[in-house]
Amino acid sequence: MKVVFLEPLGISRESLEAQMQESLKHLKGSEKPEIVYYDDRKTDTETLIKRSQGADCVVLSNFKYGRDVMEACPDLKMICVAFTGVDHVDIAYCKEKGIRVCNCAGYSTVAVADLVFGFVIDLARNVVACDKAVREGGTKDGLVGFELEGKKFGVIGAGAIGSRVLRLAQAFGCETYAYSRTKKDIDGVTFVSMDELLETCDIVSVHVPLNDSTRGLIGEKQLRKMKKTAFLINTARGPVVDSQALADALKSGEIAGAAVDVFEMEPPVPQDHVLFGAPNLLATPHVAFASQQAFEKRAVIVGDNIVGWLNGNMPNVVC
Repeated sequence: MKVVFLEPLGISRESLEAQMQESLKHLKGSEKPEIVYYDDRKTDTETLIKRSQGADCVVLSNFKYGRDVMEACPDLKMICVAFTGVDHVDIAYCKEKGIRVCNCAGYSTVAVADLVFGFVIDLARNVVACDKAVREGGTKDGLVGFELEGKKFGVIGAGAIGSRVLRLAQAFGCETYAYSRTKKDIDGVTFVSMDELLETCDIVSVHVPLNDSTRGLIGEKQLRKMKKTAFLINTARGPVVDSQALADALKSGEIAGAAVDVFEMEPPVPQDHVLFGAPNLLATPHVAFASQQAFEKRAVIVGDNIVGWLNGNMPNVVC
């Protein structure tokens, strides 16, 4: 049995190896798998095929892992996605060939929710503009922001991350609203339709996976429903929000501001991306999930996923 880590996972090689050895203590039977670690990230098809060939299980984070790679790797039986979303893996092919797939749901819940509120406070208090002003000899004139207490905070997608964001919003004294495919019982949260949420809330934060039903979920029609004073936060997936529509809404004043951590592609993002020409936009290079603590949690989940699969009881099953 051969397990291949196709890329580093944000912690040192020594720490990752130590974590795997700890996880393997729970392996039934005495035969341990051969484990191969790669210390660099290569995403071209030729290299991925070379690294994946002969592997029973591969571990990867968020680069594309498609049919063209898997067809050249007939031994492949399991893919451990060291990430929450799996839209970059050809799940249809995996189902067709009986390749098991699991993810690492939960490792970045705290990290993503933290960045959401970094965005919110930056937007509400004009932190970036204030920094620029004071460095250039300016004052607070025109930069006075607002408090979060009493604001209506809406979350689209009340999963683990969305639910944590709602709890943090409550700690800031916000009224909390949610739209979710599955209505949940969360203290202090009012579940409403998406239209009502968009029309009601001062801050809207998106937390849904990317699939056929969520691609383009927030477009021109939805943005027009929002208050002109409202902010939109997207730390989910880039294609969930129509970038052109968002840029247009910011330029026309349909909404007051936005913050995005995700785009249609993984960074580096082209410098002429449509959003970069829009006013009142904060952008980060898909960093919401990336904290040292999150990477350490992820290593534990990866080890548990692999050992669970070897023991015949794989957790975090995608297919």
